[in-house]
Amino acid sequence: MEKKIVIGLTGQIACGKGVIKKHLMEIHGASDYRFSTILRDLLKRLHLELTRENLIHISTILRQNFGDDLLAHAMAEDIKNDEQPFLVIDGIRRLADIKFLKTIPEFKLVRIVANEKLRHERVVSRNENAGDDQKTFADFLEDQQQETEIQIPEVMATADYEIINEGTLDELNKNVDDIIADIKKHNN
Repeated sequence: MEKKIVIGLTGQIACGKGVIKKHLMEIHGASDYRFSTILRDLLKRLHLELTRENLIHISTILRQNFGDDLLAHAMAEDIKNDEQPFLVIDGIRRLADIKFLKTIPEFKLVRIVANEKLRHERVVSRNENAGDDQKTFADFLEDQQQETEIQIPEVMATADYEIINEGTLDELNKNVDDIIADIKKHNN
C-alpha cells in the first residue's frame, strides 16, 4: 500500500499554484485544500464582496484574535482525518501555516516561482477577485506588501521542491509530475 501524499503549494500571487493544484486534482486525483476557502466561506456567509482586501481584513482579524496558527491548526486536523491517499494544499503564506503541517510525516512543500511582470499579467487576465482586471503593475507590487503576503518568501525558503513557472503548461505539468514521481519513489 502506498503512503499518503500531502503536497503544500507556496508562492507569490499568480505564480501558478491554482494551475498546479488543478493538474494534481485532475491527473493524480488529489483532494483540494486551500487556506482561503475558510475566509471565502466567511465572506460569503456575511454577504461581503470577495475582494483581495476583504480576504486580507478577515484573515487579519481572525489571526489577531485567535492566533496566527488558527487556520493551520484547522487545516492540519482536517488533513490528518482525511482518508484520501493524495491531498494538495494551496495558498500557504505564513510560517505559522506550516507549523502544524510540517508535523504530518507525508507533507512536502513545493515553492512555485515566476517573475513579477508575468504574475501581474496573470492577475489581470484571470480577474479572480473583484477589480483585479484593473490592477496596475504598481498596485500589484503594493499587494505583495500586504500583511498576508510578506512572509511568503520565508515560507518558500523552507520548501522541499521548487518549480519555476515561466514556460509552457506542458513544461509546468512535467515538472509537477517529476516531483510526484520523486515523492512516490521515496515513499516506498
